[in-house]
Amino acid sequence: MKLKKQFRAFRADELAIGEDDTVEFPFSSEEPVERWFGKEVLSHDQGAMDMSRVQTGAAPLLWNHDPDQPIGMIEAGDLRGKRLFAKAKFFTTPFAQEKKKQMQEGLKNVSFGYQIQEMKLMNPKSESEPEYLATKWQPFEVSIVSVPADYKNVGIGRTDSDDEQEVKIINPLKGEKRNMEKQHETAPAVEAAPKVDVAKLRTEAQAEERARAAAINTLGEKFKKQDLARQLIDGGKSVEEARTAFLEQLGVRQEPVSGNEGEIGLSNKEKRSYSFVKAMRAMMLPNDRQAQEDAKFERECAEAAIKATGKKNVRGYLVPADVLRQPLMEKRDMTVGTSTAGGNVVSTDLLASSFIDLLRNKSVLNQAGATVLNGLVGNIAIPKQTGAATAYWVAESGSPTEGAQTIGQVTMSPHTVGAFTDYSRRLLLQSSIDIEAFIRNDLSTIIALEIDRAGLYGSGSSNQPTGLQNIAGAVTKDFAADAPTYAEIVSLESTVATSNALEGALKYLLNPNGRGVLKGVFTNATYGEIPVFKDNQVNGYDALVSAQVSKVSSGKEHYWFGNWSDLMIGFWSGLDLLVDPYTGSTSGTVRIVALQDCDVAVRHAESFILGSNLS
Repeated sequence: MKLKKQFRAFRADELAIGEDDTVEFPFSSEEPVERWFGKEVLSHDQGAMDMSRVQTGAAPLLWNHDPDQPIGMIEAGDLRGKRLFAKAKFFTTPFAQEKKKQMQEGLKNVSFGYQIQEMKLMNPKSESEPEYLATKWQPFEVSIVSVPADYKNVGIGRTDSDDEQEVKIINPLKGEKRNMEKQHETAPAVEAAPKVDVAKLRTEAQAEERARAAAINTLGEKFKKQDLARQLIDGGKSVEEARTAFLEQLGVRQEPVSGNEGEIGLSNKEKRSYSFVKAMRAMMLPNDRQAQEDAKFERECAEAAIKATGKKNVRGYLVPADVLRQPLMEKRDMTVGTSTAGGNVVSTDLLASSFIDLLRNKSVLNQAGATVLNGLVGNIAIPKQTGAATAYWVAESGSPTEGAQTIGQVTMSPHTVGAFTDYSRRLLLQSSIDIEAFIRNDLSTIIALEIDRAGLYGSGSSNQPTGLQNIAGAVTKDFAADAPTYAEIVSLESTVATSNALEGALKYLLNPNGRGVLKGVFTNATYGEIPVFKDNQVNGYDALVSAQVSKVSSGKEHYWFGNWSDLMIGFWSGLDLLVDPYTGSTSGTVRIVALQDCDVAVRHAESFILGSNLS
């Protein structure tokens, strides 16, 4: 039998925290656990456990099994009766100290990861569920967890490695050791775990802490909330938690949002290892055992994402928000038989590194500094002050007339954007280039560009969000000619400044033709001293160039200017990935459909202006 690393939950009621930043608690017992292959019991007899990692300081103490969030190291471990105890020492980082405080205040949920090398079938004659006793196994990490794991499903493959190991199965009925699936007579020896460099791990943790503090400080400067940033840093909050706190300070109504809906806590390595192709093959070949086994991790992620978001209408695999947050909108068939439609990527002598990607428009709104809200649930409303109180001059002993502010709302609700592409079965099964990266990048880029376009030009009808050009109160400047003058460019900035909005992520957006036009416009028309576009800036403000920026007609380019942090792009959960093997069944193609919910909103229309020859 092949097994990946496993995880178990445990309630550490006998928790002892010392004054020297150490903690001692039980983390394992012989409690049976339901697995996909039957009941699993970990033997706690002497010799059954390989304690080399926990007894030599090589096992980390993690937060929620995340290798990127170490909070300490296991210094010692010992067996007491039929339970394993661990003694751990916390790191001195604010994040680790916060978790220690939470344990002191009652957080006692513990989980640990382990690898099995040998199991004994305990009820070979039973016709009901088989029961296995793990007679050789090794714990490799212990975690403090916020919610006890669902160890029937969560944890299988959720590690720093997707490698499986052969596990010997002892069947006393036949008196032999055999592999249940591939009949291997022997299992590979488990290498001794190398000792972890604790000093190096502490250095890495300190570097991560500095990066966390720097990211939160950046948010504090962006939202002009430096005092709140310092509180969040001292409180050990994550960057995502800090982002949510800043939005709450700005008045974003987030009661139904925890800030990470659609995320299931994957590490960076797990995000990279997630395979779109494996998920597609599993949906395409539901009766193929190997395809289902290969997609075990992807299926587990989909189930965890559905549980995290509460979505009930998912038709395929829900790709977690950790893996992919961007959507799509194009139709194109890909097959092996046609060279330009997939055939060129199937070859025994193909140089994969030489694959030439399609030239596409450049996504600009994220680069410009748009505010991205991830993991939304339900409709959201952002309070907005639309009017101020009025001041009055009064006579002696007089009283001013009452004035009051007026409050409005900026609302966001999900709009579904999607794309489908037809792939041949042969392409999915035989392609020799990195088809995984190709499919992922192709789908995500198509959707990302469409959302980018909708942010600027969404019509607000036909199920589209309302983009900047079509929002109520959109500000425009009609240039006298196709090529603007220096004075007309300056007037864009002056108009935004007059509305008290000349602050934040101020940038110009224009397309390549517009860049060329501005290179021929000078600040001094008589002497031609300085071009308006110079060093990727327009009149001293950063300028982003992309064909995403449209034009009215030939020669009449669009020139956008504004505070792009006032443009908000919201995403609801992850990406719904669906395989349709029926539509193209007669031609042997499989249709891949991807859907995601998003919306675009603007805090203040006055923060933006569009300049062009609009007549």
